[in-house]
Amino acid sequence: MKTISIQLPDFLTLEPREIKLVLASQLYEKGTLSMGQAAELAGLSKRAFMEILADYDISVLNYDPEEIENDYKNA
Repeated sequence: MKTISIQLPDFLTLEPREIKLVLASQLYEKGTLSMGQAAELAGLSKRAFMEILADYDISVLNYDPEEIENDYKNA
């Protein structure tokens, strides 16, 4: 696994766990990571990660509109 280092302003107090959650949830929302990959990055089980996604207002069902339309047409 890669390690990155970032500098945060002094007024911003974030725990490393929270930073991982934010990064994992955003990468999941963008479709860069699967649910399992994002959960692993966050250091959580899939179930726990799915529950936390609601805190970030991110849907567990991460489909773009074109995928939904294609599934509808193929059903």
